[in-house]
Amino acid sequence: MISLIKYAIGGLASTCKLNGQLQGTLQNHLKVLSAGLKTYEIPPDYSDVVLPEKPKLKFLNKVPNFKKAKKEMKKLRDIQGPAKAANAFTTGQYAIVAMGGGYLHWGHIEMMRLTINRKMDSRTTFARWRINGPYKPITRKGLGQRMGGGKGAIDHYLTPVRYGRFIVEVGGKVELGEVEPILKEVAKKLPFPAKVMSRESLATMQQQQAEMEQNNQNPWTFKQIAKSNMLGIRRVLSPFDLHNHGRFTGKFHNPGRV
Repeated sequence: MISLIKYAIGGLASTCKLNGQLQGTLQNHLKVLSAGLKTYEIPPDYSDVVLPEKPKLKFLNKVPNFKKAKKEMKKLRDIQGPAKAANAFTTGQYAIVAMGGGYLHWGHIEMMRLTINRKMDSRTTFARWRINGPYKPITRKGLGQRMGGGKGAIDHYLTPVRYGRFIVEVGGKVELGEVEPILKEVAKKLPFPAKVMSRESLATMQQQQAEMEQNNQNPWTFKQIAKSNMLGIRRVLSPFDLHNHGRFTGKFHNPGRV
């Protein structure tokens, strides 16, 4: 029936065209259909991805398994400067990267574990920790106590994190758009600035930093000024500033410093 209607309309259109009467209502209602070639993106190949037996994040203890707990000083150097470990990808493709220093409580770790384990698909995705459980002791005295009497008792434990440290690494047979909302929801709740990055975005950031140092036209960089001791600046610089060339102010990173 449909082919018969098409044949009738086609014959009517050819007749009107021969008579020069294609203009009018028939011309407005007739449409010429043309088929085009569509090109689709090739899906990524996950043939080399191997999912572990336990793809979900494991539970981390609230208190470390020490034989004898020892009290420590604050040691703020634990969160200052760049991370020397867990700053590169291992088996995953995406990760939450710390963009500043800070401390993770056990509540933050449990929040990340529950959120990621509940929302990710364990059949195609796996996640693994890149941080240790809380191990840094924090002491506290009870309310109403007078000053003195020695250092207080251990109240809880923390996990120190430096700039560039990977918090959680995610991988599997997934793309960034599938896991990015979950990781962003976790990253914005952390007590320090964090960012969701992939292997490509991390390589791009490192390349931009290298190009900025290579194409710098200002000869008076922080490293050159400190090395030449201009205006006696070495008197007010710490060994931490000399080692990191002024790229860090405590736990904060200065991305524009060359």
